Amino acid sequence: MAWAILFTAGLLEIGWAIGLKYTEGFSRLVPSVLTLAAMAGSIILLGIALKTLPIGTAYAVWTGIGAVGTAALGIILLGEPATATRLASIGLIVSGIVGLKLVG
Repeated sequence: MAWAILFTAGLLEIGWAIGLKYTEGFSRLVPSVLTLAAMAGSIILLGIALKTLPIGTAYAVWTGIGAVGTAALGIILLGEPATATRLASIGLIVSGIVGLKLVG
């Protein structure tokens, strides 16, 4: 169950990272409120997952999910370049997340 909670926390991290772009420096109310709610939810769920998961593993997986998801959505939603090097780097992060999950 802790891994599912951690995964959800990672998804919320993606939400707030992408949401930051839409807040326009926290000058837009609705995107700002949603982004702050995603931030709070992500941290709260990470804290819950840490009751049973090791901090090093959980934090690395949480940030990895956020990094991969944010990079992917940056490519899909924001038109950021999808170069071979960028995609390979994302793949390396995914490999690290899988490796940590297997040993954690």
